[in-house]
Amino acid sequence: MTLLALAPDSGYHVRTVTISDIPNLLQLLPASGGHAWVRGSANDQTGIVGWGNVERAEFTGAERFSRAQRWWNNWCEETSGENALAFASFAFASDPGLSVVVVPEVCVRRENEKTTITVVAQQNKLDQLLDETIARIENLRPEQIPVESITWLPGTQSVEAWQASVEQAVARINHGELDKVVLARDIVAQLDIPLHVSALLQRLNNEFPDCWTFSVDGLVGATPELLIRKDGRQVTSRVLAGTVRRSTNLGRDDALAAALLDSGKDQEEHEYAVSSVQSALAQHCTDLTVPDAPFILQLANVQHLATDITGELAENVSALVLAASLHPTAAVCGTPTERAIVAINELEVMERGRYSGPVGWFTNNGDGEFGIALRCAAIENEERTQLRLYAGCGIVAGSTGELEVAESNAKFNAMRSALI
Repeated sequence: MTLLALAPDSGYHVRTVTISDIPNLLQLLPASGGHAWVRGSANDQTGIVGWGNVERAEFTGAERFSRAQRWWNNWCEETSGENALAFASFAFASDPGLSVVVVPEVCVRRENEKTTITVVAQQNKLDQLLDETIARIENLRPEQIPVESITWLPGTQSVEAWQASVEQAVARINHGELDKVVLARDIVAQLDIPLHVSALLQRLNNEFPDCWTFSVDGLVGATPELLIRKDGRQVTSRVLAGTVRRSTNLGRDDALAAALLDSGKDQEEHEYAVSSVQSALAQHCTDLTVPDAPFILQLANVQHLATDITGELAENVSALVLAASLHPTAAVCGTPTERAIVAINELEVMERGRYSGPVGWFTNNGDGEFGIALRCAAIENEERTQLRLYAGCGIVAGSTGELEVAESNAKFNAMRSALI
């Protein structure tokens, strides 16, 4: 089923102009949110922010990616001008789950210390919209209203029940039913005042500048995992699997990193994730570069085993098509894929929604970037006072319920600390 699947004869026009450089993009967003895909320090960010929805389309089902691509193609055909761009966030599962594609009225993009504004409007309104946007940026007075009180509520499962699910998953793996499965859990935050989304995103970016801070249609977070970047014929994917906490003691922190590199359990989990991405990209690339061993990616709260895979496309397929080919990777699902999905449906209990699905942006020429929606929360009401936080763990033969609960708590902390 697809909602709003046919683009209207919009008469829209797209115009892009270069403006004075804006190193901090996230401060441009309104308190109620908008859309973002930003990386880098506060004084040197790269990425895109947008606001004011021109079009919004929803998709469900196994064909959600291809239907979104068709909708986008139709919309671009009815629109004049260059540099058309849309943000997108896709559900993890074909059912249930709602995927969203949004075309912002205004996009501000920064790369290589150059900032541009792209606006979408009727021809006779383009100049006015550009003038209003530039004036808004010039007169911006950023504010950050902190949340003072949060009530934490349990998620779909209690901690004890989720830990028991992990143990059941390990038993299935030990019986040879599958090699790996990723199980996720959720918790709920109730805020005393409406969430200032722009402030939240800025705090996430300050804490995790090496991650991709994102906001798409009420899903906000900072993901360390790049599913796919397409720039012309060049593609890149960053695979993460295998996690350990950080320590404030430098010696202890180094020891934890060394233990992670030496962990058979974590190396096994990582190899499954790399293999799944490599197999998916091999269908589209003539040349793939896959390092022999992972490196340690250190974030503020955790350390990951990481591998960057690069390649050159054999044909000019879009970023959205590549994201569809890659999803779900073993890093968010498991292996073999179909057996892992069965285990997730039987053991996880909750609905993931757009958590662990592809999130990012794409353009009319097929370029774009999609991450995996991790370290994130879904804003669940119009008042912006209730959020559902998600965290997942890869379960393999050497996993234990107690350690996976600890790992999931460490992953929750990224969003928990940024909310206050």
